[in-house]
Amino acid sequence: MPSSKLTGEARLPVSFADVVSAAKRLEGTAHRTPIVTSQTLNGLAGASVFCKCENFQRTGAFKFRGAFNALSQIDARARAQGILAYSSGNHGQAVALAGRLLGIPATVIMPCDAPAVKARATRGYGASIIEYDRSKQSREALAIGISAHRRLAIIPPYDHPHIIAGQGTAALELLQDAGPLDYMLVPCGGGGLLSGSALAVRALAPACQVIGVEPANADDATRSFRTGVLHTTTRPDTIADGARTPSLGKLTFPLVQRLVDDMVTVTEEAILAATRLLWERMKLVVEPTGSLPVAALLGGAFAAPSASIGVILSGGNADLGLWT
Repeated sequence: MPSSKLTGEARLPVSFADVVSAAKRLEGTAHRTPIVTSQTLNGLAGASVFCKCENFQRTGAFKFRGAFNALSQIDARARAQGILAYSSGNHGQAVALAGRLLGIPATVIMPCDAPAVKARATRGYGASIIEYDRSKQSREALAIGISAHRRLAIIPPYDHPHIIAGQGTAALELLQDAGPLDYMLVPCGGGGLLSGSALAVRALAPACQVIGVEPANADDATRSFRTGVLHTTTRPDTIADGARTPSLGKLTFPLVQRLVDDMVTVTEEAILAATRLLWERMKLVVEPTGSLPVAALLGGAFAAPSASIGVILSGGNADLGLWT
């Protein structure tokens, strides 16, 4: 079954060759993040689990991979003018740092209720922030208006071929460093990390199954995957703020449909329990969105006894105020 998903890859909007090219651009700039194992986690999951720690990536999340890959390819005129992004936090930080490294002014549209730790970091990396009320405004529409007025190139958080290719380098490294895997569990918000990861898996380990993990309270991608029709969600109530995206994108939806083997959802209770376990037992500060794959393993949403399972811990920009 997984091998059939390779058919027609050349017609997809992003290819594995794009992921390989992104890896070359990122070499020496992005961190090659470590893989961590835990006997406690293995025992609870009943499997051998290999955690790709993107919480140790620059800006604290995998998003730096896609942002740097995208910004490094824009033309000289756009570089001089500056770029515009919209983000609840991690993409904003990534664009801000990538822009600083490449000498590109960055402006980020962020919701006024974005986690304070992410807003502070975005400003700290040098970006200007425009706040908006997500209950009253569409960030996409706001971005189009500002882009037209200021002539800024828009770098979206997930629905962009260079973003997707850059995110896929996390799974590329996981496969190279962990060896053969039976499954790879990947958090899903807008689908950039999931679709990029699936591209890498299909090319390098076609027998490995790719499983997307989403909060049950924000299950638009799962519903889209199962029905073949793009579903949306409005202001989902989940602690996993990185998965509060309204829907998969025009690029990520067909990639997820074609290349991902299954989607599962996890409860808020499972997300919190997984986050606490990562903090307390593995000493890994992982934000709730990054804990989604572990929540699937511990909460019963996914089980594969005795299997080798790779999980991507997508970020570590946790709001410590939630835990005090």
